[in-house]
Amino acid sequence: MSYFLISVSNKTNLDLCIKYALAGFTNSINGLWTFLEIEEGDYISFLYGARVFNLYKVIKKIAYKNADQLPPWPSVTFSMSGKTYYFPFRLYLKQERTLNEPMVRPEFAYVAENLLLRGGYRKTHFQADAITFHSVSSMGEVFNGQNDELKEIYEDSFTPKIVFERKRQIIPEKFYFQELLLQSLIRKYLSSTHHLKQILEHFKIPENPNNFEVLGEKALPEGHIDIFIKTKHPNAYSHKIVVEVKTGKIKVSDINQIKGYIKELGPECTGGVIIGKDFPKRICESRPSSIVALKYKFENLDRIWEYTYKDLAKVLSLEAIS
Repeated sequence: MSYFLISVSNKTNLDLCIKYALAGFTNSINGLWTFLEIEEGDYISFLYGARVFNLYKVIKKIAYKNADQLPPWPSVTFSMSGKTYYFPFRLYLKQERTLNEPMVRPEFAYVAENLLLRGGYRKTHFQADAITFHSVSSMGEVFNGQNDELKEIYEDSFTPKIVFERKRQIIPEKFYFQELLLQSLIRKYLSSTHHLKQILEHFKIPENPNNFEVLGEKALPEGHIDIFIKTKHPNAYSHKIVVEVKTGKIKVSDINQIKGYIKELGPECTGGVIIGKDFPKRICESRPSSIVALKYKFENLDRIWEYTYKDLAKVLSLEAIS
């Protein structure tokens, strides 16, 4: 179970989200990424105007065909690019609490720092940590009302597919494989107790994997960590591990980048993990012992086929590079 803050672009969209207890994401790679990242059973709040609104549980996910005319959000066409965006990817929600809280509260510090360092709301969603979720669960008041139902909604849905040849991309049904999707797949891979335990053992951290959480992007002044592993509820000391993910060949600059993250996080950062498709020999020879190198692969993958997110999650594996 995870907790996310969903960024909403304007007040009208926020009001519609709250009215219908519904979150919608555009026919873009960021929209797909958010839709795949958040699972049924997760919790979300809406983020708009530096305020956090309500707490919801995700009860259903649906991707709709022909959603350009689908209410409640109108399509948007940008004059500069000529691209039209609409909302095929949807989360149906159950409201648990009513709240309207400023981001300046210390309880939102983890997300607020990400928001500040990214310079605004350009990201679709922010994954919060367990401490934030614990705090939000006692804010505001319990919701005992009922949200409106959206009438005349279409029933023609689809399962998004991922392809490995750009020419086979047909948005929003089929998206070309990109780094955002790989990051999401690896985050969920490392979230399993077995795989997380292997990472902790490598860094000689003798703690139960259940005491840790594997979070999405963490913003730092140096840049954006792709995956952030940390102690869920620190007790005098908080172990931190940074993970950087690349779809292709690892470069010297990638190693230097993760070294910078480790230095910036200070002595509580035990080390880092660099994950890529290929590791040149010079990289392996120059890599410091504080950085683990892992090669990702999808077993028996045929590049001419199309795959669901769950298909790829089943065949993903990570191999240690010596």
